[in-house]
Amino acid sequence: MIEMDEIQKRILKEVADLHDVPEGAYNIRANGKSLGRESTENIEIIPRDTGDGLTIRIKPGTKRESVHIPVVLSESGLKETVYNDFYIGEGSDVVIVAGCGIDNCGVQDSQHDGIHRFFVGQGARVKYVEKHYGSGDGRGKRILNPVTEIYMEEGSSAELEMVQIKGVDDTNRVTKAELKAGAGLVVRERLMTHDEQKAISTYSIDLNGEGSNADLVSRSVARGSSYQKFDAVINGNAPCSGHTECDAIIMDRGRILAVPGLKANDVDASLVHEAAIGKIAGDQIIKLMTLGLSEEEAEEQIINGFLK
Repeated sequence: MIEMDEIQKRILKEVADLHDVPEGAYNIRANGKSLGRESTENIEIIPRDTGDGLTIRIKPGTKRESVHIPVVLSESGLKETVYNDFYIGEGSDVVIVAGCGIDNCGVQDSQHDGIHRFFVGQGARVKYVEKHYGSGDGRGKRILNPVTEIYMEEGSSAELEMVQIKGVDDTNRVTKAELKAGAGLVVRERLMTHDEQKAISTYSIDLNGEGSNADLVSRSVARGSSYQKFDAVINGNAPCSGHTECDAIIMDRGRILAVPGLKANDVDASLVHEAAIGKIAGDQIIKLMTLGLSEEEAEEQIINGFLK
């Protein structure tokens, strides 16, 4: 039985929607160590000899199975870099749930850098959910720097759900993807910053095969004096289609920079970008206030709906 304190349990619920040990394959990491690990007949989790990550191998044809690999940090001053490699067999269809939560009640910065590489086999499907969360009343920062690399074989598909809603002081999020013929990638990013927080999201997507396609949508809210940068490049290197969209709400003294990039290197590459940054419309707030909500409650309702 895995033993966790109440802080660790709360963080685990936030980043992985877990109230207890999950079914299926899992590895739960807390404060630099594995609290528990379980493989299944079709999914093997192998720790690296260096102790700083995992190799996860999913057998070809595996269906309706999941892998949970959440990380919890509750010690102030702890800094770590973790490397996880996923080999997703041909024709499989799986869900991978990751994410990291930091509770920092001390004066030293706490930091987790997670480097995840996905090798998606021909015709395979994968959904990857990554949630980041910060809490604690200490003066030390909560720093998260995720790197996601995904290499997709012919006819494969991947859906990435990248979420950061609360408490992370500093984050540099890097996502790279390379797609072969007929491969499809969907990315949905949801992000909120407040106070003096900073968040940088960088995407580089290479559509290398005929019929490959990517759809990247980011929705974010910048509150307080926080700063966000969204930098996305789609490279159309074959007959392909790509779409990137950045929708952002700016509040208080927040700042947002959107840097779209489309590179068409093939005459049959079809690439589209959309971007919109603005404040909450006054008539939206007034309409909700007529239903009995305060101005603050109305703002929260609008933000929650926008980030869903």
